[in-house]
Amino acid sequence: MKEKVRDWEDLKKILSRIQGKGYKAYRELEGTYLLSPGIIFFLDHAQPDPFATPSRVRIRVSMKKALYPSHLYSHPVRKMALENFILKNFSSSLKPFSFKRGTGNSGLFRVYSGGQEILKRSGCEVTPDYVEVRFRMGLPAEGRRIKGRELLHMLEGLKKVSPSLLYSNLSPQEVEEFVNLVEDVEKIREELRERRLVAFIKEGSILPRRSGVDERPLENAIPFHSPPPLKVSFSTLHHGKVEGMGIPEGVTLIVGGGFHGKTTLLNAIERGVYPHIPGDGREWVVSDSATVKVRSEDGRYIEGVDISPFIKDLPGGKDTTFFSTEDASGSTSLASCIMEALEMGARVLLLDEDTSATNFLIRDARMQRLISKDREPITPFIDKARLLYRELKVSTILVLGGSGDYLEVADTVIGMNEYVPEDLTQEARKVCQFLPSRRKIESEGEFGKVKERIVLKESFSLQRKDKVRSKGVKEIVLGKDLIDVSDVEQIVEETQLRCIGEIMRFYGKKMVEKGVPLRESIEQILKLIEEEGFQILTRYPPPDLSLPRIFEVASAFNRWRSLRVKQKD
Repeated sequence: MKEKVRDWEDLKKILSRIQGKGYKAYRELEGTYLLSPGIIFFLDHAQPDPFATPSRVRIRVSMKKALYPSHLYSHPVRKMALENFILKNFSSSLKPFSFKRGTGNSGLFRVYSGGQEILKRSGCEVTPDYVEVRFRMGLPAEGRRIKGRELLHMLEGLKKVSPSLLYSNLSPQEVEEFVNLVEDVEKIREELRERRLVAFIKEGSILPRRSGVDERPLENAIPFHSPPPLKVSFSTLHHGKVEGMGIPEGVTLIVGGGFHGKTTLLNAIERGVYPHIPGDGREWVVSDSATVKVRSEDGRYIEGVDISPFIKDLPGGKDTTFFSTEDASGSTSLASCIMEALEMGARVLLLDEDTSATNFLIRDARMQRLISKDREPITPFIDKARLLYRELKVSTILVLGGSGDYLEVADTVIGMNEYVPEDLTQEARKVCQFLPSRRKIESEGEFGKVKERIVLKESFSLQRKDKVRSKGVKEIVLGKDLIDVSDVEQIVEETQLRCIGEIMRFYGKKMVEKGVPLRESIEQILKLIEEEGFQILTRYPPPDLSLPRIFEVASAFNRWRSLRVKQKD
């Protein structure tokens, strides 16, 4: 049954009637209203308290009024880009009307338009019939008494801002540039594997950020310049030929002195799995979509992971083919991170020496001589990196400052000198000839198996009333459980984390009974979101979710201390 659309005067009458009443009377406003011809306002859920999460609202404009050319949303990539542009523009237009008007969240608008990354978001939807933005609105109160006149001022602000959703009120050039950029970046991403590359960084890119908490480009930073041996070019649909550095498949080292830009380059590649907004400086840094940053995480939870390709014969006979612990070490956590990424289909691993357990990365000749292999349960990554690529076609990019033994297993060596890269591959080979490491290879000649796991029903004890919440990009609260994902570095927004929590809840309701592997289950859920929208998770149009990758979803499962699994036969 189609919901009745009330007009502006109806809304004003209700506000007049509930002025000064207890806060819960705001629920009388829930419904649909005509703001102006062709523009509809939805108050889907009125918050129960001024200190609660602000109310869920939407504005919908018919496409007959919005008049966006169909070529701007004719393909899923272009549609995603257009929705991001609309949401960012709407958020900017609404800012002057968002300010405190009383108690708690009174008077505040929250539009989840994101930062530097462009993601599939729940906050905007473009269809052939309409354009809709979804956001939150703090209904005003003094104490817990309704301030209806203040809410009317907020709604009048929405009336003024709603025309910003019309194509005629935007810059066609800016819209085209935004959408075309994302399309070209994704075209390059598709071509990387055909060209046997794992990443591309365009000439002139600005990689340094302003600070650890400010992802905007650093002012007066040195523009990126490709070393000639690694220079490649791509033909794009809208930007002609673009040139820059291509990082080949295989084992790549990023080396150089301290503070010369090694980690800055790795961080750009890490974030290059997402397209970026124009002006970010990294908008033409494009990484393989299955690139995963891994690191040591002392104290993390691990459940049922086969880490035997790296670690065997632990003291006390602890099984490493089904390894579980409440308190992982640096080496066991890093081994687990790698095997979990491989389980989800990673094609590129990123590691930084600074955040990796040293005994996992390397055992040099002297240590091998001092401690024999039969007394060392760890097979270091240096002896597995080439096997990973040869057997599984998984490449590695590793930042190094002190482990020169890795030069012997590297296909490509990039040296960073005052933020400018150099191709040091040939020089590295000469160094190896002149100064061989004399270490013994400790691998058994093959990488080992990557085992899939199945989540058991006993993992889930969520009740219907239990909530899913997020705390920044660090923690998910799933019912009574807190999941620490603070070391998962490719979660870039809280909206992704909130979406991961909803996916986990959905998994418990719809997927766990099927008994299919974790990877297949997450893939099915992500496909459903792509096809049917985020509302399959929440049963209503949510304003505050954005799509994570399979790797980040799995990372939350893997750090969930209630997780129980069995390995697939």
